[in-house]
Amino acid sequence: MPTVNVNPTRMELKKLKGRLATARHGHKLLKDKRDELMKLFLDVVREEKELRASLEVRYANVQANFAVAAAAMNGKMLTEALLLPKSEGTLSVSEKNLMSVSVPSFSYDESHRTDGCGYGFAFTSGELDFAVESLSGMTADLIKLAELEKSAELLADEIEKTRRRVNALESIMIPDIESSIRSISMKLDENERGNTTRLMKIKDIMVAEQMEARRSADAKI
Repeated sequence: MPTVNVNPTRMELKKLKGRLATARHGHKLLKDKRDELMKLFLDVVREEKELRASLEVRYANVQANFAVAAAAMNGKMLTEALLLPKSEGTLSVSEKNLMSVSVPSFSYDESHRTDGCGYGFAFTSGELDFAVESLSGMTADLIKLAELEKSAELLADEIEKTRRRVNALESIMIPDIESSIRSISMKLDENERGNTTRLMKIKDIMVAEQMEARRSADAKI
């Protein structure tokens, strides 16, 4: 039985067939979109995973150098050495379109960079120099990682929305329309058979009346 009550008319049948064709076309487009989004998502996740693994290794080295520097230096001296920033920059945020999904695009402009490490070398250890230089070199990659992670999140949300739309068309809308079309077609066929039966009965009655009239005419002769 159809989920939606419809009038069993040929006009309604034509409308439903048009809706079915549109729904099937939309279903195909959404499936194609879902598949392309999945490819993009996997590419972004793969790039993000590789970048994260690289940054984790580099950050572990930075932590190790900081730990050695902290052990070799006076705590107050270490804090004072790190008070002055090594560089300053501006982070610009824009958007780019990936399969109708607006994802962020980060751009970092380093407007000011201090020569050296930004502090004197007389009372600092070499490990601190290595740690500061390495950490400074990670800025661009950290920003790129943030961009990739947000892009992956937005793509995943869009994939889920598209998947729900595909399932709704596939499991609810298209079957309901097909059920309505079958119901109307059966009703129209039933009406057609009924009309044919009535016409045949009328024809039989008319033939019988003509034969009776002919017999009456022959009897009078």
